[in-house]
Amino acid sequence: MKSELIKSLSNTFEDHSQTTENGIEFWFARDIQHLLGYSEWRNFQKVIVKAKTSCEATGNEILDHFVDVNKMVKLGSGSEREIEDIMLTRYACYLIAQNGDPRKEQIAFAQNYFAIQTRKFEEIEKRIKDWERLQARQKLTLSEKELSELIYEQTGNDRNFGLIRSKGDQALFGKTTQQMKKKLGVPKGRALADFLPTITIKAKDFAAEITVFNTKEKGLSTERQISAEHITNNRGVRNILLKRGIKPEELPPEEDLKKLERRVNSESKRLGKNPDKLN
Repeated sequence: MKSELIKSLSNTFEDHSQTTENGIEFWFARDIQHLLGYSEWRNFQKVIVKAKTSCEATGNEILDHFVDVNKMVKLGSGSEREIEDIMLTRYACYLIAQNGDPRKEQIAFAQNYFAIQTRKFEEIEKRIKDWERLQARQKLTLSEKELSELIYEQTGNDRNFGLIRSKGDQALFGKTTQQMKKKLGVPKGRALADFLPTITIKAKDFAAEITVFNTKEKGLSTERQISAEHITNNRGVRNILLKRGIKPEELPPEEDLKKLERRVNSESKRLGKNPDKLN
């Protein structure tokens, strides 16, 4: 997610926040509905119901975070009518975002925005970058799992996946997997991908996805055929990176993803222990 978009969304969510007489920050559900990209209220209500269930599951009182209200709105004719709305705490907004579709940029932003108690733009941006790296790693895990199962199905050998993946790394980095692990200081027994930056994780995932697709489409059935396909795909991805001035083997290592995941999860747990309440 680009910095400009993060800043724009941050300002938009800030502009719609309000404060009770007791100084508790809140948002109206009707505003959050549109900010998260839901066109119809009835569809958004389904997400709210899920969020209330999550609120109760964490030991928090629903009425402390979801307060039903009625308010008057102006119609196109100039007249007014009363509609139902809900006052939402920051925690309620967080739960709503967590139950939304993370593929939507507004929801991906909101999941991280409301998870942070401070409003500092830099911290929001950093957490989103961490979140995107975690998502990329999870996606790579799924792609490699599919590739591993496909290789075993086609070749009947469960060792071929490791061999083919290693050849792919050689083509992508110009170095073997072990050479890259040594260069990045990866601890023994840990996966190289757990210490790669987001762009390289996505590069590996893209190459794996193409290999899966072409293995099925072309009916590749031997280790040699699938290896050649995976090498070609990784070389192709490497060439794209090099043309954009990115040398994947020269990018510095990132924080251990296991530590990163624990930190992000602990922040989410802390948010649910003592959130602000409207009542």
